[in-house]
Amino acid sequence: MDLLNTLVDKGLRRESPTREEALAVLATSDDDVLDVVAAAGKVRRHWFGRRVKLNYLVNLKSGLCPEDCSYCSQRLGSTSEILKYTWLKPDQAAAAATAGVAGGAKRVCLVASGRGPTDRDVDRVSKTIAAIKDQHQDVEICACLGLLSEGQAERLRDAGANAYNHNLNTSEATYGDITTTHTYADRVSTVQQAQAAGMSACSGLIAGMGESDEDLVDVVFSLRELDPDSVPVNFLIPIEGTPLSGDWNLTPQRCLRILAMVRFVCPDVEVRLAGGREIHLRTLQPLALNLANSIFLGDYLTTEGQAGKDDLAMIADAGFEVEGTDTTTLPEHRADALAAAAGGCGSHPGAAGGCGSHGAEAGGCGPCGGDTAPEAEAGAEAEAAAVAAREDSHADLVAVRRRGVGTDLPPNA
Repeated sequence: MDLLNTLVDKGLRRESPTREEALAVLATSDDDVLDVVAAAGKVRRHWFGRRVKLNYLVNLKSGLCPEDCSYCSQRLGSTSEILKYTWLKPDQAAAAATAGVAGGAKRVCLVASGRGPTDRDVDRVSKTIAAIKDQHQDVEICACLGLLSEGQAERLRDAGANAYNHNLNTSEATYGDITTTHTYADRVSTVQQAQAAGMSACSGLIAGMGESDEDLVDVVFSLRELDPDSVPVNFLIPIEGTPLSGDWNLTPQRCLRILAMVRFVCPDVEVRLAGGREIHLRTLQPLALNLANSIFLGDYLTTEGQAGKDDLAMIADAGFEVEGTDTTTLPEHRADALAAAAGGCGSHPGAAGGCGSHGAEAGGCGPCGGDTAPEAEAGAEAEAAAVAAREDSHADLVAVRRRGVGTDLPPNA
């Protein structure tokens, strides 16, 4: 179709589509989804070949968060039956990271629940980075610790952090419906602080929180303007004990269209297939590798992911290859720009990407309604029945993490 040809041409030139074109991608029918994937796949292969970057999450501190993010099982007031523990010691975190590196992970993402780190917390994380780098010199480290205070980004960079993650999650217009304890502007500021410090910025979104197509396009265009090096795309995991545990609003085809739209808007950026891929894409996960060039290996923060060996088999069976530590993830023009900002040479493989984190376990909210016409009521009843059917069909796919860090069981990698 003419739309897809236009978007491919623009993507190969690093030219942004219009908002109308981005909305049109989301509006395509299920009958056209393979054509959409094929078109966006051309853009993905142009900038990233058939490489897939593997990332591994280490949850340094789980639960007990004072923030009220509706999607998160670690939120204030959450009744989710998740593991809760305070800061891991550096050697514990390094041991956890080793499992991911052994599975082929090029990047280790260090995540801690909370509003943001204290200076003492930054010291803790700095020691953890040193412990990991001591064992795995070439591994990339991404920190995700919440909102940063003045000078903390520079301290993390000096400690060896290659990147910092902080997701925008949803559009500015709907952000207040998802979180009230901090603002959308707070998140933007933290990403900008990481960039100013010379770290690779990572910021993405969560789909499936009751947002409209316009909201999805808004947040992706905001991300393009912010210009992170990587954009993780999370799909809501409706965990029991969070405000929207019953929200099952996504289909595999819808997820593929969202990923394609992100690829067209951010053609030369590392697009990461992040939390929720297993339960929403299900058997269509391999198709998503034609859109995203990066995935998480194994488990997420508080939920279990697909077994690492199955991830590796999926990548190989789909005709892709795991990206090695001797390869720079980003296209040359982005890697050089990042290196210049960091004062480096541009060739080091550490100048890349980012991680998705809190968006890996998510919820969301839909609008509340008033009086409706009979036809609207009937439509609402049908939609409620469809949602209930999806919930009955897929709720058992959400497995709360019971292994790895914080337990006596081995991690999933």
